[in-house]
Amino acid sequence: MNQNKQFEDQICSAREILGSANRIVVLSGAGVSTDSGIPDFRGPNGVWTKNPEAEKASNIHHYVKSPEIRKRNWKLRASGDLWPNVSPNKGHEALAGLGSRLHLLITQNVDGLHQMAGTPTEKIVEIHGNTRNVACLSCDYHAPMEETLERVRAGEEDPSCPKCSGILKSATISFGQSLITEDLLRAENAIRECDLLLAVGTSLTVGPINKVVPLAHSISTPIIIVNGQKTEYEYLATLVLHTDISETLQRICS
Repeated sequence: MNQNKQFEDQICSAREILGSANRIVVLSGAGVSTDSGIPDFRGPNGVWTKNPEAEKASNIHHYVKSPEIRKRNWKLRASGDLWPNVSPNKGHEALAGLGSRLHLLITQNVDGLHQMAGTPTEKIVEIHGNTRNVACLSCDYHAPMEETLERVRAGEEDPSCPKCSGILKSATISFGQSLITEDLLRAENAIRECDLLLAVGTSLTVGPINKVVPLAHSISTPIIIVNGQKTEYEYLATLVLHTDISETLQRICS
């Protein structure tokens, strides 16, 4: 009973902090999308926890060097089995419900579910890119993902750039690739302007975007962390909730 009361008190505190904030920055990670059927990476049942080889395949150096990795990747994407029939969950919807009080949503996710839930695109920074488009690793070619998948379904196992014949990959940021400077600067500026940082569904282990937490702390901005497991930087947080993400976001954001 005491634990239940303590948790309910924490929920009330989180609601109060959120309720008084008008320029909220959200940092979201893979844990936000697990209730939509997309597995996280580092949790107990995460993709990389269960299959370390999958993490290796997410490294740009392995992707560039191995045609076999690329072929498997394109085959999986073209089959539609990567994330079949996913849709936003109640956590995505709760964050979209912040409305005008949302200053910026920085997401480490590449699934596009925040946009599908109704958060305006102009208020989202996809710090690790997205899977809706493809990019050439040698030139400035960008195109919708579906155009390349049509080529794969037509028989191309490892489609190359139609502009320069370079290697194509999804427009995501893999390990070994640099973040887009403009996105990182926009995220850092938003932290300096906000009156609350809400970090949800992220282990806060991946840099450099995890550094927004100590940045917020350095300027005395309140920090709420909501995650299923322990995270980095909890010692800097105003409030930490280890609990179900979707349900908790519904309760504290309403």
